[in-house]
Amino acid sequence: MKIVVIGGTGLIGSKLVTKLREHGHEALAASPNSGVNSLTGEGLAEALKRASVVVDVTNSPSWEDAAVMKFFETSTRNLLTYEAAAGVGHHVALSVVGTERLLASGYFRAKMAQENLIKSSSIPYSIVRATQFFEFVKGIADLSTDGNKVRLPLAFIQSMAADDVASAVGRIATGSPVNGTVEVGGPEKFRLDELVRKGLAARKDPREVVADPRALYYGVKLNENTLLPGDGARLGETRFEDWLTRSKRATAG
Repeated sequence: MKIVVIGGTGLIGSKLVTKLREHGHEALAASPNSGVNSLTGEGLAEALKRASVVVDVTNSPSWEDAAVMKFFETSTRNLLTYEAAAGVGHHVALSVVGTERLLASGYFRAKMAQENLIKSSSIPYSIVRATQFFEFVKGIADLSTDGNKVRLPLAFIQSMAADDVASAVGRIATGSPVNGTVEVGGPEKFRLDELVRKGLAARKDPREVVADPRALYYGVKLNENTLLPGDGARLGETRFEDWLTRSKRATAG
């Protein structure tokens, strides 16, 4: 089966392409570097020839409200238009758990617009909503740093390894369209401050992590369960401590 991965050279896309090829699929890593640009439409018609599935794991280079909305709306419209012309039978998109609860952020308003365009299209689809990746824990800390303190809201999070995200997306991409949303998350639930504290300690980062009820997450006020998937979520296998250990080994090597 030919599967085109839009954003196929990024964090999730590169892992997904490798996994699909290991399972015998013809996986095309499509990105501007390979001459395929979902924003301009460049290279899409050629890339989608004979494709059964298109997986969109792209992300906007800018989180500024107007720019991120333009990115997701333009890219998604182009993909759906070219897919319809090519006879693609399954559109898969990676989104974020809790998107509808995070609409105070322009980024999540753009992700919701992307999801709505997919749902209103005639192409069978699957939307995969994932929790935050372990790989972005340091980024959360950096965004939440005030002096030498990292201030985080009193919320739970069920983060997962990017490798598990790619595996989940791959399973869904090679199955039948669900014409709905699937949630995926990690096997453990942490307080947000606890997760970041563990992540920084593993890096020997001296910043102090503080649970602050007034703190925001990407500019959004959270309640305890805003970032958690629902009861029916499919859970990855990688625990945070194991991921930290593997990451340290990879860095040392």
